[in-house]
Amino acid sequence: MSMKLRAAIVGSTGYGGVELIRLLLTHPNVEITSVISSSTAGVPIADGYPHLNQILTENLDGIDIEQIAAKADVVFLATPHGVSIDLSPKLLDAGLKVIDLSGDFRLKDTAAYEQWYKHKPADPAYLEKAVYGLCELFGDEVPGAQFISNPGCYPTASILGLAPLAAKRWIDLKSIIIDAKSGVSGAGRGLSQTVHYAEINENLLAYKVNRHQHTPEIEQAISRLADEEVTVTFTTHLVPMTRGIMSTIYVNLNQTRSEQEIHDLFSSYYEGRAFVRVRKLGKYPGTKEVTGSNYCDIGLSLDARTGRLTIVSVIDNMVKGAAGQAVQNLNIMMGWDESTGLAFTPVYP
Repeated sequence: MSMKLRAAIVGSTGYGGVELIRLLLTHPNVEITSVISSSTAGVPIADGYPHLNQILTENLDGIDIEQIAAKADVVFLATPHGVSIDLSPKLLDAGLKVIDLSGDFRLKDTAAYEQWYKHKPADPAYLEKAVYGLCELFGDEVPGAQFISNPGCYPTASILGLAPLAAKRWIDLKSIIIDAKSGVSGAGRGLSQTVHYAEINENLLAYKVNRHQHTPEIEQAISRLADEEVTVTFTTHLVPMTRGIMSTIYVNLNQTRSEQEIHDLFSSYYEGRAFVRVRKLGKYPGTKEVTGSNYCDIGLSLDARTGRLTIVSVIDNMVKGAAGQAVQNLNIMMGWDESTGLAFTPVYP
């Protein structure tokens, strides 16, 4: 009998789900026992993802709570927003651990969720149980947890870029501007005009200007770190690449500090954290330098003329922004080293 933790993945035919498969197949402590899709149950997963031929031969299961509970110890929900609201409570009540990659349990304010996501919010009793799993900042709440709400991709890059400054209150918290750009895999595998090749190729699109649903998630985390209500200006863009997020963040310092002081703050704040790499002064990360990895790379530049700091934070949206962080949360939840199954080098070029 296997001693490995048994994992089920709901939403296995989406990009987040198939990235979880890639990571968990080589995890030394985990066995994938069920891949689940409500739309294509009974079909081999390799039919939709031929790169899994002879690697993962299972047929896709349908959503059956009793069947999932019989086959798994932990369930990853890589589902669209609105699905987890009903599914997570049932899985939790069946005694399963749940790591939810959707946005359904990230916001503690139900009115904010309804406003930004345009869905009926989750039951507050289950919302209270959900631990927000941004590992580098709130990971001390994850060990032994039953229910993890995995952070969003844009918030991960943006919050990690701001956290040391917000926690120390070195910046004017009213001055935060986040200019974020993502590859098209963040839009999922579904078809739409926006991500059609002829529309996005050789193009750069701003979208959901001042209304992106990740805005309140960023504000919630920064407010928590700063211990006061914070609002941000957050603008998102699609760029014609498959993977990667770059959040370029602009903030005003609230008193004179040197660039070296700020760099030292970031270095000490993230010391010992396996997946945040602070670049040397004068060096700035590109998205390709984290592709396929769980790293968040951060570069800093202080404009002494204006007193404004520029922070460049990059992640792979499918890994640190989704599946990789979910595995990192699993590791911390189970008391394993956080880098277990994730300690691989970025794919380059």
